Amino acid sequence: MTGRNLSRLLRPKSIALFGGSWAENVIVQLLKSGFEGEIWPVHPRRESICDIPCFASIEDLPGAPDASFVGVNRELSVEVVQKLSAMGAGGATCFASGFLESEGEENKGADLQARLVAAAGNMPILGPNCYGLINYLDNVTLWPDQHGGRKAERGVALIGQSSNILINMTMQKRTLPIAYTIAVGNQAQTSLSEIASAVLDDERVTAIGLYIEGFGDIREFEAMASKARNLGKSLVAIKSGKSEKSKAATMTHTASLAGGAAASSAFLERQGVVEVNSVAVFLETLKLLHAFGPLRGDAVASLSCSGGEAGLISDMAQGTRINFRDLSSTAHERLKSVLGPIVTVANPLDYHTFIWGDQEALTATYTAVFADQYDLNVVIMDVPPTDRCDMDAWQKPLQAVVDAAQATGAPVALLGTLPENLSEPLSDWLTENGVLPIHGMEEMIEAIDAVIRAGEIRNGPGEPVMLAQPETVESEVLNEADSKSALAFHGIAFPHSRVAESFQDIPEISKEILFPVALKGLGIAHKSEAGAVVLDLQSESEVLNAAIGMSGVDKFLVEEMIDKPVAEILIGLTRDPTGMFLLTMGAGGIMAELLGDTASILLPASREQIAEKLKTLRIFKLLQGFRGKSAADIDGVVDAVMSVQKYCLANPHLLELDINPLMAMEDGAVAVDALIK
Repeated sequence: MTGRNLSRLLRPKSIALFGGSWAENVIVQLLKSGFEGEIWPVHPRRESICDIPCFASIEDLPGAPDASFVGVNRELSVEVVQKLSAMGAGGATCFASGFLESEGEENKGADLQARLVAAAGNMPILGPNCYGLINYLDNVTLWPDQHGGRKAERGVALIGQSSNILINMTMQKRTLPIAYTIAVGNQAQTSLSEIASAVLDDERVTAIGLYIEGFGDIREFEAMASKARNLGKSLVAIKSGKSEKSKAATMTHTASLAGGAAASSAFLERQGVVEVNSVAVFLETLKLLHAFGPLRGDAVASLSCSGGEAGLISDMAQGTRINFRDLSSTAHERLKSVLGPIVTVANPLDYHTFIWGDQEALTATYTAVFADQYDLNVVIMDVPPTDRCDMDAWQKPLQAVVDAAQATGAPVALLGTLPENLSEPLSDWLTENGVLPIHGMEEMIEAIDAVIRAGEIRNGPGEPVMLAQPETVESEVLNEADSKSALAFHGIAFPHSRVAESFQDIPEISKEILFPVALKGLGIAHKSEAGAVVLDLQSESEVLNAAIGMSGVDKFLVEEMIDKPVAEILIGLTRDPTGMFLLTMGAGGIMAELLGDTASILLPASREQIAEKLKTLRIFKLLQGFRGKSAADIDGVVDAVMSVQKYCLANPHLLELDINPLMAMEDGAVAVDALIK
């Protein structure tokens, strides 16, 4: 972290504003929010804005402002920022665009951005090309547009690289208390990680949501995530840009199978950040974390008056971490005494509608479940809109939920199957009475799964990742023989083989190699697709004929065939554009792309971590011995993966590495193909 002090910018007592209509928009929002500090508009030709007197120039200001909104053109923005920094201002938001983000259109943007950073010096700036910040705790709306947030006493912080996405999030009516909304724009000087670190210091912030387009400084992000873990505050992230294909041409199966999102997801997981994929789940996850923190375990209770809802939520939870644990015998007896013999007591519980109007029976039902030590209790109840329906019949059930929650002190959420089926006024009432409203069953399932995950990883190690050294020479692709030689030095086992420099070498080599053999053309990345691999050759003449049949190939590898393995494994390494190394394991051989069965982890990784990742593969059942067949030497497979890591640690200029397949044998593991870039 840089050590810049962002406190004046985030919680200002005085705000200067530069520009015309956009600056006026900010003043409108400041007045609307009830900002109690000084507002200093600066404009050379206007006497006032929103009835607030203007200063003709920055030199006329009564002092150095804590925060400033710079809403002038990009050239003038540099000048204003330089003067603010010189006078000791606390920070500024730079609204103008046309900096580095427009570099593809002209060559001026990068230079202007560099000048802006130099002009700011150590004064923190947000942007350029961003809206700024909203502090809902202290009524600070340094923001040139409408927003949907409300005053909060404590809540979550939303920090992101898209001002528009952040605006959309503030418009939510899900009763998520927002403490800060901060746009980072180009992050020319002050990064998302630095802002998040500063916001973590505010005791009123309970969790942080990050909308990430790029990580920037990896070490800075690691430090911020470590700080969050130490403070016991969870981080939730949406990482955009996953669908973009790598601009660099990939040589290996690993690069195509791992995908562009694998490294970012592995990095977030390693740093204890919970990743979700939609805005709705993002907001509901933050809401759960704000109310309850990471869940201690996976035990969830569900209650509804409908078998349809009970069945639906049970089905939707399949494949998640949610555990609808059976009710205890004590809870079972209490429920039976209330509900009678007709109702099947189970979790999820359908308590039927015959007690719907009986508040005492409803309270007793809810209390029996809430007292049963679940990590989260969910009551499914869709409430009709008051403008079209009479909701009197829902008053008793709603009050019963509140009474039972308050009596037991249990974590309780009330779920509307559809987001619109819990109004904002009703959601506010539930929140004020200790029950968390959740909007949408699909969102809830994913959000609860994420919050259980937050509990699992909150005390994770968060080790720094290995970062590549910058290239000093052009890239080189090693042929299979050279790749195997390099990897064998670090402990990978390969079949006995010899290189034939020409057709003439094949007869002599055939005398030294035990048949059957495989013949491979060297210097070809994907040999099978190019017809440059012939297997199970039984004699010298077959080898020679196979070599003659490989057009355009003049160098060969003659390699002994090995026995049929228990399973074929793919092991690979790719370098992410951030410099992180991603190790991928999966189903290998011809099944690699057919199954797409992979698991990835960032380097460095421990032997235990690699073994755990291996267990997540579908083909792990084969390694264990499927349907009475022999088991593979799993330790031997892990040994091979560790050897691949040793090679990478010794060669930080690595771009790609691919072993496909690694033959998992009953005794040991043998690699039959390798490629290094």
